[in-house]
Amino acid sequence: MISEVFATAQDAERAFYRAFERADLAGMMAVWAEDEDITCVHPGGPRHAGVVEVRDSWQQIFAHGPRLRFRLVGSRVFAGRMLSIHTVYEHATVAGDARPANPVLATNIYLLTDRGWRMLMHHASPLAPEAVPQETPPSTLH
Repeated sequence: MISEVFATAQDAERAFYRAFERADLAGMMAVWAEDEDITCVHPGGPRHAGVVEVRDSWQQIFAHGPRLRFRLVGSRVFAGRMLSIHTVYEHATVAGDARPANPVLATNIYLLTDRGWRMLMHHASPLAPEAVPQETPPSTLH
């Protein structure tokens, strides 16, 4: 299988959230590095390490089909030559439910590989709504 080459970490991040919203397991795994050091922590869940555990965790989340829509707020990026670290507040809505889910603070780490930028880590932590700052424009730290 030939997967997309992500020219920037931002391209990989867009593909990550697109696959998440579509419950697209193949698209999701195409974003991740093919490395046993990858790590994923879903809100309130355990650490999943390695390709098999990470894939299985997404398969469980996607079992009910596409359900989530995301509005991302307060993105911060630290970009280096080989590593890009993104933090973002995720505001998700569940299909069929008018109430927004509790906000989540996500840290997404991308690594520049010979196949372009790939996700190395996704760590999402639930937050109380009052802990989320008002919307701010995206910024990049150098």
